[in-house]
Amino acid sequence: MPAVATSSPAFAPESLEVRLRARRGELTGPTASLVPGYVQANLAILPKALADDFLRFCLRNPRSCPLVGVSEPGDPRLPGLGADLDIRSDVPRYRVWRDGVMVEECTDVRHVWRDDLVSFAIGCSFSFEEALIADGIEVRHIAAGCNVPMYRTSIPTTPAGVFSGPMVVSMRPMKAADAIRAVQITSRFPSVHGAPVHLGDPAEIGIADVDRPDYGDAVDIRPGELPVFWACGVTPQSVVAAVRPEFCITHAPGHMLVTDLKNSTLAVF
Repeated sequence: MPAVATSSPAFAPESLEVRLRARRGELTGPTASLVPGYVQANLAILPKALADDFLRFCLRNPRSCPLVGVSEPGDPRLPGLGADLDIRSDVPRYRVWRDGVMVEECTDVRHVWRDDLVSFAIGCSFSFEEALIADGIEVRHIAAGCNVPMYRTSIPTTPAGVFSGPMVVSMRPMKAADAIRAVQITSRFPSVHGAPVHLGDPAEIGIADVDRPDYGDAVDIRPGELPVFWACGVTPQSVVAAVRPEFCITHAPGHMLVTDLKNSTLAVF
C-alpha cells in the first residue's frame, strides 16, 4: 500500500510560508531546494468519475506515482499533508487540461474548481535529493539553479481502467561511483520513486536527445558521467495527454506542492 498521510503532521512554519507565498501569488517558480527537509508532491486533480481508475493506476505504478495523499471529492484540503493547505492556490503554477490538451497555465485554479474533483498528491524525487546532497553527491540542476530535466520514455506503465501511457523519468548526471551510491541511497525512499529505473544510454528507454528534455531544463553531462534516470511524478501528465480525460488539473513540472511532512518520515531503513 502507498504511504498515504492520514493524520495532520506537526506544525511546520517553513513549509507553510512557502504555501502562503504561492497562495498570495508571490511564488510562481520551481520549488527545488526550497525548505530542505520537507516532502514536496506532484499533483493530479481529476473528476470523481475517474478517481477510482486513477487510484488503481497509482497502485499499479508505485515507482511513477507513489501516493502520499488523496482528498475527499470537492474538498480542497489535504489535512494529512498540512493543516493550512488549499490545493486550489498553494502550488506555484498549475496546468489545466481539457480533453488531453493543456488549455491554461496559471497560479490559482479556484476559477475552474468543481465539487466533484479529487486531488492526488504524488511523491517527488526532490525528497531524496536531500539525502544525495547530504552524502556529498552533486545534484546538477540544484547546483545550476534550474529545473530538473524530465523525459517521456518508451517504458510502458501498467494500465488501470482508462489510464495508460508512457513513463516519464527525471535525470541526474553522475560519476559511476556516485551513481552506485545513489542507487543505495534512493532505494530507501520507495514513497518518492525509489531507486533509478535506468542508468546509461538514453536511447535504450526511447530518449532520442538527452539535451532536449520534454519538461524542465537541460543540464550538462560532463565527460566520465552517466545519465541516471528515476521514475517521475510527471508521468500522469504524459498519461493525460494519451488518455485525454475531459478535465484534469496538474502542477506545472518542477512547481510542487510543499507539504508539512518531513522527508525523514518516508525513509525505509
